[in-house]
Amino acid sequence: MLADTVFLGTDLLAWLVLALGGAMVVGNVMALVRPPARPRQGELSRPPVARSALYVVLGGVAAVWALATLVHG
Repeated sequence: MLADTVFLGTDLLAWLVLALGGAMVVGNVMALVRPPARPRQGELSRPPVARSALYVVLGGVAAVWALATLVHG
């Protein structure tokens, strides 16, 4: 069957959502914890905390949901 030979099989979407959610969490947490030392002209010195926290939560929900989908089956 074709689905068995495709890269990551039928779980490709779950793997992609897991990767995207994890990247959202890690990237935004790192932006909050360690902002750039010297922001370029036109950039903020610190990221907006509320928006970054929202993205951390959304990324975490997506990652947990994808992980549960992969584990369950």
